[in-house]
Amino acid sequence: MATEIVMPKLGMTMVEGTVAEWLVPDGAVVEAGTPVFRLTTEKIDFEVEADAPGIVRHVAPVDAVVPVGGIVGYILAPGEPLPAGLAPLPETAAQLSSAPPVAAVAPAAGSAVMNGFVRATPAARRLARELNVALEQVPGSGPGGRVHEEDVRRYAARLAEAQPAAAVVGTATAQPGDVAATPLARKLAAEHGIDLATVRGSGPGGRIQQEDVEREIAARRAREAAPAGKAAPASASESAPTPVETVPYRGMRKAIGERMHASLQSTAQLTLMAEFDVTELVRLRGQLVEAWREAGIRVSYTDLVVKAAAKALREHPRVNASLESDRIVVHPEVNIGIAVALDEGLIVPVLRDADRKTLKEVARESADLAERARAGKLSLDDVTGGTFSITSLGMYGIDGFTPIINPPQAAILGVGRIREAIALDGERPVARQRMTLSLTIDHRVLDGAPAAAFLGRIGQLLEQPYLLAFE
Repeated sequence: MATEIVMPKLGMTMVEGTVAEWLVPDGAVVEAGTPVFRLTTEKIDFEVEADAPGIVRHVAPVDAVVPVGGIVGYILAPGEPLPAGLAPLPETAAQLSSAPPVAAVAPAAGSAVMNGFVRATPAARRLARELNVALEQVPGSGPGGRVHEEDVRRYAARLAEAQPAAAVVGTATAQPGDVAATPLARKLAAEHGIDLATVRGSGPGGRIQQEDVEREIAARRAREAAPAGKAAPASASESAPTPVETVPYRGMRKAIGERMHASLQSTAQLTLMAEFDVTELVRLRGQLVEAWREAGIRVSYTDLVVKAAAKALREHPRVNASLESDRIVVHPEVNIGIAVALDEGLIVPVLRDADRKTLKEVARESADLAERARAGKLSLDDVTGGTFSITSLGMYGIDGFTPIINPPQAAILGVGRIREAIALDGERPVARQRMTLSLTIDHRVLDGAPAAAFLGRIGQLLEQPYLLAFE
């Protein structure tokens, strides 16, 4: 019996999602637990896994917006047809009609590759891109051979150790598995008899993409069609200029871009900047890192800013508000979104009831949210319900900047770097530590004077951090 692949409900507020990418081709054989498609919302990307083994059939195309519970595809038994009234997608119908039946075969023990698809965690995929490692060559230690981040690190370390030996022995004739290429590029090259060793890759570190193989196929056809006696380009690498790298504008990147653009268009944003003396904050943080070392808690400067902002929001509730239609809603809960940078863009998990948490709880929970964000394990509930946001560029050496409000919130705080400065103690110069904070507000909800008072209160709490201990 056909198993439905549906658009899951990842949080209480989710009503629809977009099919950002099919992770397995139409007609591929998968096992239960294999990621089959990636969905995106305004908040997160998420990989949906197969609930049963069988043959995947696509129903919704890429970029389709599907309501929660809507059918995206099916998993069928060998030889089982699609449910009545459904047909293959136009782009796959032709190839499926001429393709031989797909046999359900189990992958080799420890193999992470099935029908050209590599079973890997999101963190492993990101690390593989950073290290230019071909995932299909990495032995996976997870269930069914799924590749984890540590597997990629071990494989990259072995490659690094083997490089000196390779330089001495020399390079043998390249085998298909020796060339860094995407699964789709390998599949297309095999179908057209293309030797991947002759293809110039345009991906990170020279990895061969599907487009590179398509250019090689076009160059071959041009050579075959060239009139007798007329020289034709020997290969795509000779006939085409160095390819320009392009990145599809979709998924999380597109959602972030559209949301931020809409934020600037629909709100009256004003940014205030102020610099504060955080010498005592630096001293306190060093003491807390040492005191909480055995508990495995490492408090960050952002944690201290979150705690200060939560206290200030309770005292200045108008900042903890949003404009909804014709009314300003002052939120009773203080839920602070903390921006986390990923390869795909920023994601803002929410620390709920931040004003009711101790600094130790803030440090522990914010670290957990950041870790799950980088591992791609956040749910939609983890990134919704924020009433105020904090974003930091201090680790990149930035002082002040103009953060963009995350609608429908009324404000966002930007945290700059901590820098050394000289101040006067009477007539004696002393070294101090200073930090710039940037507060962007929606002027429709909040005027400059109360916003300045709120920013000043945060600064006071950071300059006298012992005040954070008093609730």
